[in-house]
Amino acid sequence: MKVINALPVKNNPAWPSLIFLPKSYFHGMNLKRVVVTGLGALTPIGNTVDEYWKNLLAGVSGAAPITRFDTEKFRTKFACEIKNFDPTQFIEKKEVKRLDRFAQYAMAASEEAVKDSGIDIEKVNKDRVGVIWASGIGGLDVFHEEIIAYAKSDGTPRFNPFYVAKMIIDIAAGHISMKYGFRGPNFAPVAACASSNIAFIDAFNLIRLGKADMFVTGGSEAPISPGGVGGFNAMRALSERNDSPETASRPFDKDRDGFVMGEGGGCIILEEMEHALARGAKIYCELVGGGMSADAHHLTAPHPEGLGAANVMRYALEDAYLQPYDVDYVNVHGTSTPLGDVAELLAIKKVFGDHAYKLNISSTKSMTGHLLGAAGAVEAVASILAVKNDVVPPTINHFTDDPQIDNQLNLTFNQPQKRTVNVALSNGFGFGGHNATVLFKKFAQ
Repeated sequence: MKVINALPVKNNPAWPSLIFLPKSYFHGMNLKRVVVTGLGALTPIGNTVDEYWKNLLAGVSGAAPITRFDTEKFRTKFACEIKNFDPTQFIEKKEVKRLDRFAQYAMAASEEAVKDSGIDIEKVNKDRVGVIWASGIGGLDVFHEEIIAYAKSDGTPRFNPFYVAKMIIDIAAGHISMKYGFRGPNFAPVAACASSNIAFIDAFNLIRLGKADMFVTGGSEAPISPGGVGGFNAMRALSERNDSPETASRPFDKDRDGFVMGEGGGCIILEEMEHALARGAKIYCELVGGGMSADAHHLTAPHPEGLGAANVMRYALEDAYLQPYDVDYVNVHGTSTPLGDVAELLAIKKVFGDHAYKLNISSTKSMTGHLLGAAGAVEAVASILAVKNDVVPPTINHFTDDPQIDNQLNLTFNQPQKRTVNVALSNGFGFGGHNATVLFKKFAQ
């Protein structure tokens, strides 16, 4: 692994304020602080957090020809699939058939995170531990299978009794809570590719308002199926670079032609700071703010001037009581689509001004592909590890500069970069114009 050194950015009190934060913003509120105490990841480039992080820094692509179904008649024949996954490591064998793959991925990622947190399941107050788990689509596999079976039948309804319970998006949160007996708030936010970030924001707000001590939160997705690939092909959203899958996800490159579908899940354990300190927990960093907005522009295309994206980053900064110059790294939504990449960078320049040129910016989707509703979850894990380790993972597959892209920005092309990362910002934008941003900061008491 080659690591390029980049100059750290120091806070500059003289830097002109780009957003106005009224002193009364938190007047009357006694908000608790929220820290990250556990991580879990099941991704196309690694089935554990350690493997995922190692391959991010090594610039490994998870893209390859699809193995799940015959793609002969599909325009896109590749994706970023999970490799060598055995659900029986996380779920009893007899129960596996009752869970769609997206819920299986949720069980795997959450188990790693719960173990990593070091929480004593027998001693924790389970009434104060919740689960908020996101997905953009949910049980697409089971939906496809059941409808195909019905279409081939004589019209007699012979549906699997677990059909509905496997398909619905909230079922992953339910399975996680039942596994551990966690009886706190339990639900599933849905906002397309912004879903996981909204799960984090909901958990963050409930903890800092004193409604819970801890959350298992994240997202998972399993969209690599005929319906998933065919549907996104019909929208002309997917790359069709079938001759070179591993280079197909190329955010900010002149020749990008769409996103590469990915699958998997990511999980973080969010915990009230005093609760974590009292049990001697390992603390990765602090979650300090989140923002949500809408483009109110188009079903699938971003606002051309990045209006909603700019707003959501400003809202997150205001929520965290931070200034733009406090941020060191932005993990962009960066899907490798012609319109989306341009709009997001325009938004970053609007929010950060001259400081945009002192940021490190990267799209880890260049390696994992786009995990849709789970994208924010695995990208949050990458952002947290960037803060912890002071290394920014790269944007791989940059070959040709795009004249529409300001290449004076540090887009961390092709190699990771060492730098001090005190604050990392992670963006998630979804079809329907949904936007959600979270901010992670080095922890200091």
